[in-house]
Amino acid sequence: MDSIIFYSIAGVLLILSFFKDKKKTKMALKKAWKAFENILPEFLVVILLVGFMLAILDADTISGIIGAKSGWFGVILASIIGSITLIPGFVAFPTAAILLENGAGYMQIAAFISTLMMVGVVTMPVEIKYFGKKSTLLRNLSAFLFSFLVAFIINLVV
Repeated sequence: MDSIIFYSIAGVLLILSFFKDKKKTKMALKKAWKAFENILPEFLVVILLVGFMLAILDADTISGIIGAKSGWFGVILASIIGSITLIPGFVAFPTAAILLENGAGYMQIAAFISTLMMVGVVTMPVEIKYFGKKSTLLRNLSAFLFSFLVAFIINLVV
């Protein structure tokens, strides 16, 4: 129901924008479409990979690896996977929802998303180039450890 409300509000605002300035609205829609076209390939690849993974791994397997019963081992595993994976946020959150629906635990997903967003093993060479080795390692280590705090807090809340 929330989606319908938000889409309705967006539609009304788009119509108002169109009446206020047709040229700017058309230009904004063209830019939005270009952004969508740029995002779509990587979004589809990740969704396909997650779909393929879900086809191979059943809910029991996912639950065993990163489910609520996997405990801190699952958190550590999810943190490591999140640290070395390079997925943008707009793909990560739907992926997390799919994993939760298929048996993953909240604490494990919190660690996965936290490290995914904050730790950049793949991007370290670029970060080292601009910020230096010490600050890059310190930032990534701090973010990695912070993900465990996030997982702990999520465990208390949920």
